[in-house]
Amino acid sequence: MKILVPAIAILISLAACKTSQNNASTATSPSADTLRYAPEKHLTNIRQLTFGGDNAEAYFSFNGKFLTFQATNEKWNVPCDQIFYMPVDGYKSAMPPMVSTGKGRTTCAYYMPGDKQILYASTHLGSEACPEVPRVVNGKYVWGIFPDFDIFVADLKGNIKKQLTSAPGYDAEATLSPDGKKIVFTSMRTGDLELYTMNVDGSDVKQITGELGYDGGAFFSPDSKKLVFRASRPRTAEEVSTYKDLLSQGLVQPTHMEIYTCNADGSDMKQITNLGGANWAPFFHPSGKKIIFSTNHHSKSGRQFNLFAINLDGTGLEQITFDTVFDAFPMFSPNGKKLVFASNRNNKGGRDTNLFIADWVE
Repeated sequence: MKILVPAIAILISLAACKTSQNNASTATSPSADTLRYAPEKHLTNIRQLTFGGDNAEAYFSFNGKFLTFQATNEKWNVPCDQIFYMPVDGYKSAMPPMVSTGKGRTTCAYYMPGDKQILYASTHLGSEACPEVPRVVNGKYVWGIFPDFDIFVADLKGNIKKQLTSAPGYDAEATLSPDGKKIVFTSMRTGDLELYTMNVDGSDVKQITGELGYDGGAFFSPDSKKLVFRASRPRTAEEVSTYKDLLSQGLVQPTHMEIYTCNADGSDMKQITNLGGANWAPFFHPSGKKIIFSTNHHSKSGRQFNLFAINLDGTGLEQITFDTVFDAFPMFSPNGKKLVFASNRNNKGGRDTNLFIADWVE
């Protein structure tokens, strides 16, 4: 699921909340590129966009000039995730404009065609309060699948223009195709967490996946013909029982996921990674021939998450970022020249997760 700012808190808390800065100093001069770790050869001119709180899932507008993102920040009086937007060079005021209602919990904001409206999911119709976020069940780290989530479209002043889903249960994790014609999202409407597509007005809903397990965090390829997503696939009787039991409680385990692709109609399903651990937050490279994603497979403790890239045939695995705690939520700009991502770098050993933007170097 894309309720991932709480997930960040879970994963970060596993570490000692200390970010060794070794090669990434706390200086902020973009010209010195001090926020980049030495091995990060594909990134240059890294700039920090937010400063405090939990910030994640920053996604570009169609014109590449703005970012929408979700944040929890006590200084903004935002106790759980709400949706904001800002220019790609960051916001200049005390806080950026809020697009969501400020009620309930929100997730997964994405610009609609024309960049005048934003798509996001919210629980505010079920309750104006922040839903409780379970962290551990029977010693297992979990994410909450809140049944009150539905998908809405709002203008940049926060006025809700349309509700796109109304089926009972979880509807969230919506993103838009680059051609602006289709939305992909995750829903519980059949009793399992499956991918669906619909038109931008909410019509013509079609189920894309159907295998037992959590399918979520989907994005379209640059040509809008393929999807990439993360999925859990319980196989053994014990795994199936655990998955179904947690799901009946509105929970999933994020610790075992792999990256999959398929055509936009669900055909030609392929598992791209087989790395073990948690592989998630995938996004297509501008060429459409690679995927960038976050993973902890290389970490013996499972506590370090970095960005990796991989070819569509599963070859050519390459580490992209090297923060010692957490890098995730990568997205390329529409022209493919910039990468935005969330990271714990430069947080002075605290828990803050901030947004960063960098120039991409092939």
